[in-house]
Amino acid sequence: MVACSSDSEPRTEPTGPTGPVPAGLDRFYGQSLDWGDCAPYATSDSARSAFQGDGLECARLTVPLDYSDPGGTTISLGVLRQRASGDDRIGSLVLNPGGPGASGMTAAASIAPGVAGQELGERFDIVGFDPRGIGASEPAVKCLTGEERDADRGDDSELDGTPQGVAEMEQQEREFAQRCAQRTEHGKEMLAHLGTRDVVKDLDVLRSVLGDEKLSYLGYSYGTRIGYTYAEAFPKNVRALVLDGALDPEQDLVESLVAQGEGFGKAFGEFANWCAQRQDCALGNDPASATKAYQDLTRPLIDNPVQVGDGRGLSYEDATTGTIQALYTEQLWEHLNTGLGELKQGRGSTLMGLADMYNERSANGEYSTTQDAFVAVRCVDDPRVTDKNKIREAQERYAQVAPFLDPGTPASSGRDACTFWPVPNTSEPHLPNVEGVPPALVISTTNDPATPYQAGVNLAKAMKGALLTYEGNQHTVFLQGISCVDDIGVDYLVDGTLPDEGARC
Repeated sequence: MVACSSDSEPRTEPTGPTGPVPAGLDRFYGQSLDWGDCAPYATSDSARSAFQGDGLECARLTVPLDYSDPGGTTISLGVLRQRASGDDRIGSLVLNPGGPGASGMTAAASIAPGVAGQELGERFDIVGFDPRGIGASEPAVKCLTGEERDADRGDDSELDGTPQGVAEMEQQEREFAQRCAQRTEHGKEMLAHLGTRDVVKDLDVLRSVLGDEKLSYLGYSYGTRIGYTYAEAFPKNVRALVLDGALDPEQDLVESLVAQGEGFGKAFGEFANWCAQRQDCALGNDPASATKAYQDLTRPLIDNPVQVGDGRGLSYEDATTGTIQALYTEQLWEHLNTGLGELKQGRGSTLMGLADMYNERSANGEYSTTQDAFVAVRCVDDPRVTDKNKIREAQERYAQVAPFLDPGTPASSGRDACTFWPVPNTSEPHLPNVEGVPPALVISTTNDPATPYQAGVNLAKAMKGALLTYEGNQHTVFLQGISCVDDIGVDYLVDGTLPDEGARC
């Protein structure tokens, strides 16, 4: 093999097809990658920063748009890696950070420095890829311009549960779906093949091209769905799976929404308890009153947004989005308290900054494609929910389990963009059939706000794997500096060693 550093000229690394090759796909499984500088692959501020790391190299992987027509249109995926530094290399560890819509290249570039010189970085190439339609992959899903996204964030009309409000919301959702089909290259054909069903086929091509007989994979959040879907599609090609912050494979969109609301409700309670111990707590020193204090601060934004320095207004949606962003990790609780304190004084810059972080908006008003891709993938991964009574009931249940996010308006029965999506779904929730797949390591955090703990319990059982419980308040935990978790995860990836039943950190 020929390797190159990130500042060298592109170099081709031929590996030939490795492992089984599905009929008609030889040219994809046997392709060579041209590894070179990662800078041209950066599509966001975070990517530009992360891709400057030493020892990173990037390439493009070619795959068929439609696997049933391998001689037809092709698309390309961005791939990033840091080569294993030791002599006893096992292979590649391919990772995905979730979303759906987040960049695996950026995630790998962010993780790589922390494992360099450690056993994981010595034994594995750290590899991240941007799934089809996402990040540096071409073509990317495109639905809204930056100006349109700003306007959408500033519009709280979706909170209007009246018939007129529902009709207005649904018209906006219909237009969003139409714009995605119009603005994304290859249009409906691209949208029809964005789902996890096709992503795992790309992942198997990548496995072969990287020279790995079997896949070692690390998936966070939605990335766990990629992991268990791959295991079902290619059971004989799995070496090891670490699935952290699991999605429950059986939950439909409604139950998933309510479960996530319950997670954020618990996380807000933990934040309120932490905040109440502080002299400067913006919600006061009684945790039992924190929900009402939060509602009193945020609900007026529905009718009266707070202006921020760049001419934008902090809407109710932005305030709650910023809050949700901060609840993902205790490291942002200080910023959340600051933002809520500012809001008491009629200022909104910190909460707007947190909302911009969530939406991946740069200082010049440009957005990554993450939010567009999130909707596009979700709309083909799951059956659409069109029953208005079921939608209204879900909104009511969400407000009950996450009362701080209750806007105080009647629940809306408005259908989302998936109802008007121009192509059908290609997957649906189900327990994966993992007969013959090596046991997975599933990591679940007790107070994970986005993917509740029980989802990890359920997935570990479904995968016939081991469950590692982490007691904490954050979304995902592996390779984030918790030595107890990291040691168990690395032992599993290197040696296949699973923790004892009931393992906790």
